[in-house]
Amino acid sequence: MGGCLQTKINSKYDHLVKKHPCFSGEAHFKYGRIHLPVSPVCNIQCKFCKRSFNKCEKRPGVASTILSPEKALTVVDRALELCPEITVVGIAGPGDTLATPHALDTFQLVHEKYPHLLNCLSTNGLMLKEYAERIVKVGVKTVTVTVNAVNADILQNVCSYIVYNGKQMVGKEAALWLLLAQLAGIKKVSDLGVAVKINTVLIPGINDGHIGEIARVTAGVGASLINIIPLIPQNEMESFHPPDCNELNTAREAAGEHLPVFRHCQQCRADACGIPGKGIDLGDMLYEHRVETFSHG
Repeated sequence: MGGCLQTKINSKYDHLVKKHPCFSGEAHFKYGRIHLPVSPVCNIQCKFCKRSFNKCEKRPGVASTILSPEKALTVVDRALELCPEITVVGIAGPGDTLATPHALDTFQLVHEKYPHLLNCLSTNGLMLKEYAERIVKVGVKTVTVTVNAVNADILQNVCSYIVYNGKQMVGKEAALWLLLAQLAGIKKVSDLGVAVKINTVLIPGINDGHIGEIARVTAGVGASLINIIPLIPQNEMESFHPPDCNELNTAREAAGEHLPVFRHCQQCRADACGIPGKGIDLGDMLYEHRVETFSHG
């Protein structure tokens, strides 16, 4: 079944997938991407998430600085000089891309100057439906949504709280609101022609028996690909153990019954740059002089 599923995504989004190193195993070793750290805050709190500013940690939620949209465009200029193989401009944090307007403002600038590049947005999906039309308008072609459960009873053990329109919600209410928002958002952007990848953090003892259901449900609302990410134990889940190879393979097999599975994720920083499959990050060359941050109000 996996081969048929892979053919399905490639035929529908071949023009995108073949040049996206985070959507295609082949492209992973051939094409580059740059992540622009322009999103400072998040509107949910996952129990495993710990955002940080440093130059040493290699994981999501970490960057060396926060850029303004205008500064981010100059970084793209420099990145293309350093790595002409870059085909994708992504924004994946360190906060959520839709919690503030900075990511979409950045994409607009990038799209105006470099319309041939693929704009890729990563989000928790809480505000995805509300911003779907503008996401498409600023040239975003691929969206990654982190979905860690499609059952509120499970999701409440992963997400501590959400903040929606200034209101903080906790527990099952927060989980249900987030889940419904994610599914509605995935459907809307997918209907608008955007390729959607699901990121799922595999948490043994929490959602490890639920991965197939996540893939099935998200496929039903338009997702095209899924990426199973092993838990990095930290924050409220510091005492948890990461999944072993068998647990990870079992989860991928379950997901693969419903969606093609991307298997090359390196859990990159929010300011990563380069060709992922070559294992060389050019971020230090871009940020060695520490571009100035800006006030987000």
